Amino acid sequence: MTDTTPIVLFICQHNAGRSQLGAALLEHLAGGRFTSTSAGLSPAGEVNPAVAATVAELGMDISDRVPRAVTSDDLDQADVVVLMKPGLTLPSTPRGEVLEWSFPNPESWDADAVRPLRDSVSEKIQKTLLAR
Repeated sequence: MTDTTPIVLFICQHNAGRSQLGAALLEHLAGGRFTSTSAGLSPAGEVNPAVAATVAELGMDISDRVPRAVTSDDLDQADVVVLMKPGLTLPSTPRGEVLEWSFPNPESWDADAVRPLRDSVSEKIQKTLLAR
């Protein structure tokens, strides 16, 4: 990747489900066209196991990723900031474009419930980010 590869930052509340899913799917689908990362406002202790399981079905292992808090530096570096829940209060104003997507929190879901969410996020990424 070069210094001109756009950085996409996915943000949700806990950085355990939606934002991890978005970052992993963009990484999977984009073929190096983007650098994807994720963060949360109040990070959980681990990635949601059901989310990790549905991503593993696509051949990616995200079970060792660690949820982290979004920083002002993250927001300064990102070319695109994707809020996986509208209206999140960020620690500073993002430099790049902000997209507000509305996806439910899969916090207590099993893998069967997460699959349709995974597929919806994948479709949104393809129509919104990869279509550029």
